[in-house]
Amino acid sequence: MSKKITLEICAGSVASCIAAEAGGASRIELCDNLLEGGTTPSYATIAIAREKVKIDLYPIIRPRGGDFLYDDLEYAIMQKDIQLCKELGCNGVVIGLLTADGKIDVPRTKALVELAWPMGVTFHRAFDMTEDPLQALEDVISTGCERILTSGQRNTAIEGIPLLKTLVEKAEGRIAIMVGSGVRVNNITQLVQETGAVEFHTTARAYEESGMVYRNPNVSMGGIPGVPEYGISLTQVEDVKKIRELATAAANK
Repeated sequence: MSKKITLEICAGSVASCIAAEAGGASRIELCDNLLEGGTTPSYATIAIAREKVKIDLYPIIRPRGGDFLYDDLEYAIMQKDIQLCKELGCNGVVIGLLTADGKIDVPRTKALVELAWPMGVTFHRAFDMTEDPLQALEDVISTGCERILTSGQRNTAIEGIPLLKTLVEKAEGRIAIMVGSGVRVNNITQLVQETGAVEFHTTARAYEESGMVYRNPNVSMGGIPGVPEYGISLTQVEDVKKIRELATAAANK
């Protein structure tokens, strides 16, 4: 029996959602501000994305960039955003809450999972900032989340392969371990073969040239090294197709 690979695309726009579906993605994590690791997209972005694509749509519920220690006001915003996602017909949401000492915030995570029902819930890479990943695994399982998005507590999944493999083994099918961060065409085969995971997460994006003709040389609105001032970040249909094909082939060798 062949193994089924689930490919989730982290999309930073409705256009990227459409590209993800066209490329054969299984699911979309919809985010704003990808350069900050992703924050909650606008109501309109979620609503129009839901109209445009049929595959599973999971907006991230993250009220700001930075750490994952949220105060009561931020937590209230997260609750409201989850309710709005449910009203808009999303399939799930993506959350991540920690305590000050680097543990999973179990009570509040569990409460958000219950609030989200019947939507599914992914626990995002806040997991990678925990002090004890094996205890964090058990804690996330106890909250009722469906899956954990993780790079194995390293900057990229390739670097995190040893822990990723351990997490897949320790999870024993109780929760999905979704491998993310730096997943590309050139390393997906290695990641499938060496982690044992069947869920993968990538932006599959490239910067496409802006249509602006006049470009003021005296002003920079971004100023981030490596990020083109006049480039639009978009998921690439062909990259999604290729990653999915390579992952499926590697899983069924």
